[in-house]
Amino acid sequence: MYKPPYKITSKMINLISKITEEMTKIEIEEANIITPKLRKISRIKTLAGTLEIEGNFLGEEKITAILEGKKVLGTLQEITEAEGAIKAYKEFENYDYKNLQDLLKAHKILMKGILKTAGNFRTVNVGVGGKSGVTHVAPPSDRVPMLMSELFEWLKNTDEHPLVTSSVFHYEFEFIHPFSDGNGRIGRLWQSVILYSWKKAFVAIPTESIIRDYQEKYYEVLELSGNVGESTPFVEFMLEVILKSIESSVKSSVKSSVNTEDKIMELIKQNPKITIAKIAEALSISTRAVEKQLAKLKDENKLQRIGSARKGAWRVIDAR
Repeated sequence: MYKPPYKITSKMINLISKITEEMTKIEIEEANIITPKLRKISRIKTLAGTLEIEGNFLGEEKITAILEGKKVLGTLQEITEAEGAIKAYKEFENYDYKNLQDLLKAHKILMKGILKTAGNFRTVNVGVGGKSGVTHVAPPSDRVPMLMSELFEWLKNTDEHPLVTSSVFHYEFEFIHPFSDGNGRIGRLWQSVILYSWKKAFVAIPTESIIRDYQEKYYEVLELSGNVGESTPFVEFMLEVILKSIESSVKSSVKSSVNTEDKIMELIKQNPKITIAKIAEALSISTRAVEKQLAKLKDENKLQRIGSARKGAWRVIDAR
């Protein structure tokens, strides 16, 4: 069976340890952190990030408007690319990362209206450009089906850590360059799909937007890995990006959690008999998230329940 060339380094091991630690923090507070609002914000950042890497600068505001069914100013190409990305990521949680047909389906959705061969491997030979001209000549088109089959066979059978697997796949996919366009977007999408299969919280971690922030380095390590004949430099880079993405999400979520606590207290002050369902509706979060916040406030002696759950009321405890 084909095995992509790479080495496990001390740097990778340290990064995997840090990422796992941060993911554990998220899992402990998942109901508070992974809210519908955060999912939406993350998805918009992801879409804007992955499109901007490819030269589409519609940005978060216009992508939000498109998601809401509003008309925006932009070229037909920009709008079509954004709509394709929105639809491709809408299926995010339904893709089977080990299924090549699902990847072809994702490409077809992503590139519909842009590429006549959407969902099909390229039938022409291509070179990938960089600052100094063509930096990578992709394998001949007649080898693409076999190379992709071998890559997915490895994906199905490898026992490597998903953090490494997803990064190795991302590099190998870009090396093969199986489509005539859309390879970068699909490669980034599929790495996120693999990560989601490991930890569901990755649905709300916009790794693509962090890649956008380090776009020059992203292309540099792709080129470097090609020069050394293995994906090790790219894997190390991607693990750093994933860690930055998680840390950014945790920080914003903790801040959001504090703001949510204040808002819950304010709602209760206005209406001591307010229900959990009404609080959840007012703040656009899940009832489970509200229940966890209320339990935390009670444990911290900031809130007290007077009477039954059905007919009682809340009392805010003055800490002074």
